[in-house]
Amino acid sequence: MEGARTIDGKAPRSLPRAAYTSPAFFQAEMEHIHLRQWFFVGRTDEVSEPGDYRAVDTVAGPVLLLRDRDGTLRAFANSCRHRGSLLLSGSGNCRAVVCPYHGWGYRLNGSLAGAPEMEKCPEFQAKEQGLVPIRLETWGGFIFLTLDEGAPPLLQHLGNLPEVFGSHRLEDMVCTWRIEFDAKCNWKLLLENAMEPYHTGYIHATTVGAQAADVIATTGAWECIQVIDDRSIAVLGTGKPPFPPLEGLSAQSRRGTYFSLIHPTTQFAVAQDSMWWLQVRPIAADRSILSIGGCFPRAVTARNDFAEHAALYYERWRKVGEEDVGMLEIQQQGLASLLYKPGLLGPREGVMHRMDQWVLAQLPDSAKAFS
Repeated sequence: MEGARTIDGKAPRSLPRAAYTSPAFFQAEMEHIHLRQWFFVGRTDEVSEPGDYRAVDTVAGPVLLLRDRDGTLRAFANSCRHRGSLLLSGSGNCRAVVCPYHGWGYRLNGSLAGAPEMEKCPEFQAKEQGLVPIRLETWGGFIFLTLDEGAPPLLQHLGNLPEVFGSHRLEDMVCTWRIEFDAKCNWKLLLENAMEPYHTGYIHATTVGAQAADVIATTGAWECIQVIDDRSIAVLGTGKPPFPPLEGLSAQSRRGTYFSLIHPTTQFAVAQDSMWWLQVRPIAADRSILSIGGCFPRAVTARNDFAEHAALYYERWRKVGEEDVGMLEIQQQGLASLLYKPGLLGPREGVMHRMDQWVLAQLPDSAKAFS
């Protein structure tokens, strides 16, 4: 595993405490990172048919994913153009979107279909009152949004990720499981933890245990390590996983499970038989929402024994998530101490250091005046 090399002759250290505790630093991250970069919100198979919708919470507020009558997947602010009421919650299928407050109706393409009595308002123009659209692009069945119309295309952001993960054919998978944690810690801690194997032999001693990883070369705005094990580590134990490896995996992909960070807040963990994600939604300097979801090849989900065997994967993903969140909440408490001083990074934390440097590179100098 690549070590944390010296920078300007100095060994790299953890970020200063303000990067994890300062409300001002957090607001700078919101403005210059989270409201400008691509972020993952779900799978296309979750909104596959015309009229399908899914309401999701994002860093900018509630968003509605919606498949229109022509089959086009769209994203809109989940807020009525009249007085801002939330339009839909959860997921389902609808013929139109109707505001529960005053009955304003919207077509599946977001245009306004009706607004009771508003024809009496001389300044009212229906064509100007459609739902607020949000930029959406997909890759491999994954849905990404950005609030910045000037952001580079998603594929440019992903760089060589589609090539590295290509033989897994992620576009043929479907989401079968989700869980969410309200984590009392900074968003970066969740992602730093996910990209270094240094901790696994300690807080995961009775679950996944110690792990060894290689660094995968990347282009674009992402990082990747591969935990070396010729069996899928998406289930606990050392026995044969219940589901077979994917057909057609490259030689490199057969060597182990990829753990990747797509800047700024998305991790894809891609094993030989399945994949799961960790998506982080920053709430405050010391609070984040962690969403974990799991996917399997569509053909595997049709097996009679799928539910029984898939439960073993869900157990692993849930248990490890609980262990991580519990530890990171303890870490957040320690970082809040005025006595904390940043420590040296170890030889297995090189990718984590690059992640931190990426965050700093997005921020103006004024935001880096750590206290």
